[in-house]
Amino acid sequence: MADGLNAGGAELGYVRAVCEAARGRPAGAIASVYAGQSTTWGGVFDRAARIAGALQGMGVNPGDRVAVFSANSDKYMQLYLAIPWAGGVIVPMNVRWSLAENGYALDDCTPKVAFVSADADAAILALFEQRGISVVRLSDAADGAGALWSALVSHDPIEDVGRSGGDLFGIFYTGGTTGRSKGVMLSHAGVVGNSMTMRRLGLSPSSARKLIVAPLFHMAAAAALTMTLLAGGTAVIMPSFDPVGVLDVIADTGVSDALLMPTMIQMMLNVPEFDGAKLSNLRRIMYGASPMQEATLDRIMAAAPHVDFYQCYGMTELSPTATMLLPDFHRGVHREEGRHRGAGTVIPGTEVRIVDENDRAVPVGEVGEIVVRGPGVMLGYWNKPELTAAALRGGWMHTGDGGRFDEHGVLYVVDRIKDMIVSGGENVYSAEVESAITLHPAVAQCAVIGVPDERWGERVHAVVVARPGHTVSAEEIVNHCRSLIADYKCPRSVEFNPALPLSPAGKVLKTELRAPHWAGRSRNVS
Repeated sequence: MADGLNAGGAELGYVRAVCEAARGRPAGAIASVYAGQSTTWGGVFDRAARIAGALQGMGVNPGDRVAVFSANSDKYMQLYLAIPWAGGVIVPMNVRWSLAENGYALDDCTPKVAFVSADADAAILALFEQRGISVVRLSDAADGAGALWSALVSHDPIEDVGRSGGDLFGIFYTGGTTGRSKGVMLSHAGVVGNSMTMRRLGLSPSSARKLIVAPLFHMAAAAALTMTLLAGGTAVIMPSFDPVGVLDVIADTGVSDALLMPTMIQMMLNVPEFDGAKLSNLRRIMYGASPMQEATLDRIMAAAPHVDFYQCYGMTELSPTATMLLPDFHRGVHREEGRHRGAGTVIPGTEVRIVDENDRAVPVGEVGEIVVRGPGVMLGYWNKPELTAAALRGGWMHTGDGGRFDEHGVLYVVDRIKDMIVSGGENVYSAEVESAITLHPAVAQCAVIGVPDERWGERVHAVVVARPGHTVSAEEIVNHCRSLIADYKCPRSVEFNPALPLSPAGKVLKTELRAPHWAGRSRNVS
């Protein structure tokens, strides 16, 4: 099988790109492993063609939305092919959202059909049925609630409809923690092209066995799955993250590649059952979604020195990657000079700039907003033309992240613009403070936020999770930071929690941490 598509492959639709990439791959080769069951590549393509035929029989026309509400599974993987095969637009639903949040998303995108997990309760099913959305249960049991998966995979197969690169591939809902969620519209070319570029940079080589444990309603996991499909590889799928279970699956199934969020890596390292020998088959770890705290990076690299680490920076709106920190930047001279703390260099075919509040480029080394232009940038937000125009003004995706470039072209993400703390007129970037705090041996995780202060406007406040069996005081945390960073950046207050609130992507929900401190107050400080 060829290692990649030709240069024009990114203009193909998703299905044709995967079919071309898998050309020559034996039909009996294993495409997925889930819950001890294997599915061959021939079986995946056959099921995709049959499900596509059933979807057309249910009235799905090109451009119609098809929702998926389920934990990860081999069936979910097949739907990533079957829905575009029928010409539909996949809408992965966030199973961790409330009924109200998912109801809003359904009303926004109006899917014609929804695939719903076998264990969905009556309230979940009612979300779809009340809106007249046809339901397919991801079950073979005749429970009378919606069409059955077994019936769809028995349908006559059809030829791929042949969607092209510029067509809408999927709507991925993001946000919702501070306001209404937004449906990010991604094209076939954007998703395929971004994954192809990441493969050319070393991720998911041909026949890779990739762990898919991050939720497939998240674009990072969708990209990891797409890279696996384009590699003609094997997706080793887990329904959810469990640190001990992940270690066992990596060891037992010969996983060579994994997408792991920094919080997942921390949790794996912290369990008593952690054994670096279980990572012996692993060759590449892709991480992102939130910064890897330096202490965690040091620990995992020491435990698995044979593994190449790739940090990917981006967002759903970028399909999803804009920069990549390659393995060489984690070692040697680059590490000695601190470039392992960056988010990498710009991937080929994409442009990244740092701009001020008037969208003017700032000099190298200065902090501003990160903006991105390239083929992976979203088509827009579904049904939200004003938000689309604001985000894509001037043809550049405005990420809302603060960052800077160094003289080597390495991007450093310093904070979300909205998370930057302004204390006594000084800008404090929480990521820098968090990196310092996590170098303390008693700290497992932390988050730094700004809270109201009568004297300084905002003060630096740390929320710390101690490592099991360790104790640490607020005074120790502050003194530790003073040995590493400027005094004005150090926490003025510290609280200790048993855990941090996390999004499904593993990002710390700082909005929840800030809420009790800012209730009834504005963050308009200077």
